[in-house]
Amino acid sequence: MKIQIATTDDEILACFATMHELRPHLDRESFVQRVRAQEKSGYTLAYVDEPEGSVAVAGFRFGENLAWGKFLYVDDLVTRASHRSRGFGSALLSWLTRFAEEHGCDQFHLDSGVQRKDAHRFYEREGLPITSYHFAKLVRSSTN
Repeated sequence: MKIQIATTDDEILACFATMHELRPHLDRESFVQRVRAQEKSGYTLAYVDEPEGSVAVAGFRFGENLAWGKFLYVDDLVTRASHRSRGFGSALLSWLTRFAEEHGCDQFHLDSGVQRKDAHRFYEREGLPITSYHFAKLVRSSTN
């Protein structure tokens, strides 16, 4: 199983179909541009590369704050529905944890929508307990 960071536009675009399962509001035409824009603030896209293409994708970034010290935060983590329960998500999560350790992180964090019960069971099985609630409020309409 090969896990790598998407660096070229073609590699980023190859992650679209998988990412689209998690983020269906995204469109193929603007995906590379959106990833490139986020890269300016540290976003990185990693993926499991199999013969049939990317089957699991993670978007992540490093941060530092008073509560957690230096951390790796996973914005997006998804395995294609057709490839779940085959070890791809677990392998990618392990890779991310090692990547965090190699980059001197004190902690590893991710949020998951309350409706994603299967994902929550997976995260807890992988050693990520639920540690907090996340609160949010729209301050600007997304149509602006």
